[in-house]
Amino acid sequence: MKKRAIIFILSLIYIASFVLPTQLAFADDSKKQEEQKNPLGFSYKVIKPDNQQNPQVGYYDLKMTPGQKQTVQIDLTNDGDQEVEVEVSISGAKTNGNGVIEYGPSSIDNDKSLKYDFEDIVKGEESVKIPPKTTVPLKLAITMPESSYDGMISGGIEMKRHISKEEQAKQKGVVNEYAFLVGMVLTETDAVVQPELKLNKVYAGLSNYRNSIFVNLSNTEAAILDELTLDVQIMSKESDSVIYDTKKAGMRFAPNSMMDFPISMNGEKMVPGKYRAHVLATSKDRKWEWNEEFTITDEDADKYNKQDVNLVQEQGINWKLIVPIVAGVFVLGVIIFFVVRTLNKKRTPKKKNAKKRKR
Repeated sequence: MKKRAIIFILSLIYIASFVLPTQLAFADDSKKQEEQKNPLGFSYKVIKPDNQQNPQVGYYDLKMTPGQKQTVQIDLTNDGDQEVEVEVSISGAKTNGNGVIEYGPSSIDNDKSLKYDFEDIVKGEESVKIPPKTTVPLKLAITMPESSYDGMISGGIEMKRHISKEEQAKQKGVVNEYAFLVGMVLTETDAVVQPELKLNKVYAGLSNYRNSIFVNLSNTEAAILDELTLDVQIMSKESDSVIYDTKKAGMRFAPNSMMDFPISMNGEKMVPGKYRAHVLATSKDRKWEWNEEFTITDEDADKYNKQDVNLVQEQGINWKLIVPIVAGVFVLGVIIFFVVRTLNKKRTPKKKNAKKRKR
């Protein structure tokens, strides 16, 4: 009986392995990585030079002069017993659709107003190898533009541990990547520069694979715009009735960068036509306001409706997913039926023999 019970349990586990999501297999590995005190395998220290304006901050805040060349240093320390290779990326500051400034690598395009790209001004090694129990300097060479420049040039230095193909294979393709990020702000003068917003366009697209309207804005000046609130209302061209609206506060806008701010269509189908967007932007005592007309073409509506995950799910049952699950449940039911039937057949003769003995 015990052997039959074990066989029965193993059969259930075997069938369940085809039905249950495979992501469960990686849960333990992820927890182990999150519990590590330093998953990168190294630490860093920003060595601040004499022209650091604010020594209390953890990033570089450097006062420069036109044409100045300077090398600054970040110390990388490996306290472990194995060599660590660190990948280094240098990126200009940009603004994502959530109104958050990104100082690391990004797919966001540069704004046309950007005069000096941080990546052209700051150069460094693409990778650094740190032997065990050793500190190695990461040197960053800064070359300022020859012309005097008001405002700031900003960006960041990302440092992350290189993960080999062998290590990726051991982790079955599921790799949690961590990185250190050090910001850098470069200024030449004490001139006060005020940020300035410009509306570029309003257009239809997808945000997280869902139908949306995007408002593309630019901060055209070399200053950070803080405490930005955007209030956007979408209407048809000939009506004041609001179809979609979004309001978000507490955003920040990087110098000379642009942002694609999304307005969700709430899972609805995109309809071709002519529309109007009312955009109100406020920051402290400053305000910008626009009314912008835009068009959703038949081609765009058709393309995005086919890609919207909500609409795709509503179009019908996904038989490619349903059939394997139903088949698995059917096979499981058949196994249970025959196991129970076999056990009952074995029990019946024993009961009859027991009754005869009592008589």
